[in-house]
Amino acid sequence: MINFVCALPKLLDNTNYQNSRSGFAPRDSEQECAAAARVGRMRYRLRPGKMSPRTIIGYSNLPLWILCGLAAPAAAQIGLTGSGPGNLVRIFNTDMAVLEVQEHRKDLPCEVTPVKAAVGFDLRFHAGYEVSVPLRELVGSENQLTILFRVTPAERPDEQSYFIQRFRVPGVEEDAKGDAYLSGTLDLGEGKYHVDWLMRDRSERVCSSYWDIEAALPPKDRSMNLVLMPGVVKAAEAEQFKEEPPVERTQGELPLNVKVMINFAPQNSRSATLQPLDTSALVSILRSIARDPRIGKFSIVAFNMQEQRVVYRQEMVDKIDFPALGESIASLRLGTVDVKRLSQKHGETEFLTELIKKEVGSAEVPDALIFAGPKVMLDANVPQDDLREIGEIDYPVFYMNYNLYPQVTPWRDSISHAVKFFKGQEFTISRPRDLWNAVTEMVTRIVKIRHSRTASATSTQ
Repeated sequence: MINFVCALPKLLDNTNYQNSRSGFAPRDSEQECAAAARVGRMRYRLRPGKMSPRTIIGYSNLPLWILCGLAAPAAAQIGLTGSGPGNLVRIFNTDMAVLEVQEHRKDLPCEVTPVKAAVGFDLRFHAGYEVSVPLRELVGSENQLTILFRVTPAERPDEQSYFIQRFRVPGVEEDAKGDAYLSGTLDLGEGKYHVDWLMRDRSERVCSSYWDIEAALPPKDRSMNLVLMPGVVKAAEAEQFKEEPPVERTQGELPLNVKVMINFAPQNSRSATLQPLDTSALVSILRSIARDPRIGKFSIVAFNMQEQRVVYRQEMVDKIDFPALGESIASLRLGTVDVKRLSQKHGETEFLTELIKKEVGSAEVPDALIFAGPKVMLDANVPQDDLREIGEIDYPVFYMNYNLYPQVTPWRDSISHAVKFFKGQEFTISRPRDLWNAVTEMVTRIVKIRHSRTASATSTQ
């Protein structure tokens, strides 16, 4: 693997065509090249010295990642609907002919591997492709690859979606070895789909492929309510901290008030970065809680154990401010260590102890307290004497432990021990259905406890 120095010139076209019966809607991106570093992944495997360290830019509506010394976060997706006479998408006749003929072509040699549809923590089906191109096919001073593909729902064949990606390839020397790897994803609702896909270079050489996708929940996951309706095709959403749409709250009874203490940290406590996968899962936990119509008030305490600080706080609000939370999370610098913290033998334990004492022992009395985040494995747990100082609490405590590999670390962590002291309940979140089931069970229990508490208070009057 080789690292590249990335200059960031003006981005190429960022165009997404949707609904083949509803028009032509190309649009150039007006975002500056800072966004280019948030566009997916483009990887090169080759021997050092066989490619000049020039710019690699790929910008699209599907996540194409760029490796420029480090992994880059994803860019925002833009979906455009058609307009104009006949509401038809206008595509070059040569490209349309390739899509319609359904013949696999290798004028431009490439290997395309479809990625099966799978549900993510965000309760959306994600599918896509991976493609490799031999570097010897890209030899020259500079090239440009264009990917165009069409997705057709089996149940609604007239509602096709078109996606286009353009990106530049830097100069490649004649003796370059290895392959260039690209990938793209899209979001789907349940259903069956057909994909017509092509890629062409500046010389109009074409590689084409065609495949079917089925997005279906297994029987044990049927209780989950997915975000997208069946047959819906969307460009993948890359902005993890976008604002949450309004939720219609339950009418006729007092909405719940919950406090969430969430540790924004990577699965690997020694990691110097918060991986997009981890961030997505943690944000999805918050969104799943925020979307429950029975909850009306939120208090959020976002912290990071490695930096031993609270990075964001909201008190008793009707709506979680995800964009503001995202800005605060971006301030984390996990690869740096404060010299003062090095002198503290049990600094993380002291931080967690004081945080729990302050938040659990505060004057605010929520209907429930929810801890969330990856396991916090400390040398010493929060002392029980400190927890006793808080006294008894009159609300349930839960722990949504985000743990992708529970078999690797099956034992309790420091937060789990504290939750157990408060007679709380712990949920292990390893898969999307774990998250769905946990929120459903948790909120149902909170409602029952509040009703029981209210009935008890009424009977004593």
